[in-house]
Amino acid sequence: MGMEGEGIGMIRVIQPGLFTTIQDLGRVGYQKYGVVVGGAMDLFACRVTNLLVGNEPTAAVLEATLLGPTLQFDKDLLIALGGADLSPTLDGEPLPLWRPIYVRAGSILRFGKSRFGCRLYLAVAGGFDLPYILDSYSTYVRGKFGGLSGRALQSGDELPVKIDETHQWMWRDRWAATNGRSFVVGERSIHRRIFPHYQRNPVIRFIRGRQYDWFDQKSKQRLIESGYRVSPQSDRMGYRLEGEALSLEKPREMLSEAVTFGTIQVPKDGQPIVLMADRQTTGGYPKIAQVIYVDLPVLAQVKPGETVRFAEVSKEEAEELYLNQETALRILQRLPAIRS
Repeated sequence: MGMEGEGIGMIRVIQPGLFTTIQDLGRVGYQKYGVVVGGAMDLFACRVTNLLVGNEPTAAVLEATLLGPTLQFDKDLLIALGGADLSPTLDGEPLPLWRPIYVRAGSILRFGKSRFGCRLYLAVAGGFDLPYILDSYSTYVRGKFGGLSGRALQSGDELPVKIDETHQWMWRDRWAATNGRSFVVGERSIHRRIFPHYQRNPVIRFIRGRQYDWFDQKSKQRLIESGYRVSPQSDRMGYRLEGEALSLEKPREMLSEAVTFGTIQVPKDGQPIVLMADRQTTGGYPKIAQVIYVDLPVLAQVKPGETVRFAEVSKEEAEELYLNQETALRILQRLPAIRS
């Protein structure tokens, strides 16, 4: 519950959106017990929205999918939005992404048409005051635990928020010049050079999977020369891809083995499946490739019906890209006055 210097606010859910859940960076350390990692699909957006409001990167956020919720704030709160652009407005006025925004009590946040992307993240300064289950706030809907009662949001839900009162005065002073507007936008922003390569119909980079050499040469070429459509049957567990079938050189049997976020498995029908945040802990299909870490957020923002293409990189290049992004995020985390 709230600590000294904190109060408790409430966010009321007027409309829940298509599929809105509480997520964080995932439930790490429990796969040996068959518990999935889960967590945010776009880990970059989850981390950065938290940093913009002064939270630890591990704090819980709201993840909205395609159609955002309608929310009402009962207290003055500091929020940030990131990820997909779902045309957010507060009391009818457009809101920016990737900026700290101080919102007035009673104001209503709505979303409209998706201009870009699939998943939007909302962080609140102080974080959501919800149960911490197996070292995570994340909702695992199939397991019916985590988040808010282990399910997606519903109309009438109320989300408790810890409010850090120590920063309220700074934002309230700024309202003197706003003529009664419902919000104030902070000056802090994120330099675009540290962003993932967000784009429609993206090229997703990969390194070779453990069973890459099991596939015939034509299939290896198809993987990098063909586009694959993201099936409407895709979800947080995995993206089913539709396109040129991939084939093994000869029939093989394998034991189930560990899989991770971004593993590309190929079942018997030859249509690849990219495992996502709610993936199972093990898999028994051959793994032709592994999406590199810095491109997982890009993939998370691809809508059903859009197309992805693949490009191979070396393991050394994948590691360098990861280290560069982590360095930039750690510098961002150390910056003072992140809430201004």
